[in-house]
Amino acid sequence: MNLTVPNVLSMLRMALIPWFAISLLDGGHGRALIIFALAGVTDALDGMIARLGNQRSVLGMYLDPMADKLLLVCAYILLSIPSLNPVLAIPVWVTVLVITRDVIIVAVALILHLALKVNRFPPSLLSKLNTAAQLTAIVLVLGCNVVHRFETAALVSIYVVAGLTLASGVDYIFHANRLAAAERAESDGHAA
Repeated sequence: MNLTVPNVLSMLRMALIPWFAISLLDGGHGRALIIFALAGVTDALDGMIARLGNQRSVLGMYLDPMADKLLLVCAYILLSIPSLNPVLAIPVWVTVLVITRDVIIVAVALILHLALKVNRFPPSLLSKLNTAAQLTAIVLVLGCNVVHRFETAALVSIYVVAGLTLASGVDYIFHANRLAAAERAESDGHAA
C-alpha cells in the first residue's frame, strides 16, 4: 500500500469524525466547528499536495471522498437532532435528501462499474456546487448554535442545499445514462 501524505491527511480527517461527533453530543458546538474547520484544512491540503506533489494514488481516490462523505453524513445526522442544537437544527427531510442522493450515486456508480466496466464517474459542476453548499450550511448551522446569530443565513443555506441536492441528483442520473450509452456505443464499435 502506497501511503502518501494526502492519504495520511484523509485518514486524519476520518480520525477527526468521532471527535466532531463527541463534541456535538456534548453540546460543544464551538469545539465541533473548530474540528470541522480543521477537517476542511486537511481536505484542502490533501488535494493540493496530491496535485502539486504528483502524489495521486488509487488508495487516495477512495479515501478522500470516503472521508468527506463520512464527515458530511455524520454532521447532517447530528445537526438534525433538535435536542442537540438549541438554536437551529437541520430539518430531517433535508438530511434524508442528502444521504439518499449519496446512496443512489454510489449504487449507480457501482452498477456502471460492474455492468459496463465504467471506472471513472467524475463529479459534475453541479455536484461540486452542492458539496460547497452542504459545507456552508454545516458551518452556518454550527456557528448559529455557537453565537446565536446567522439564523436567516443558515436557513437559506439549508434550503439551497435541498434544491441543489435534488438538482445534482437528477443531473447524476442523466450523466450516468450518457456514460452508459457511450460505453455501450464503444463496446458495439469494438464488436463490429
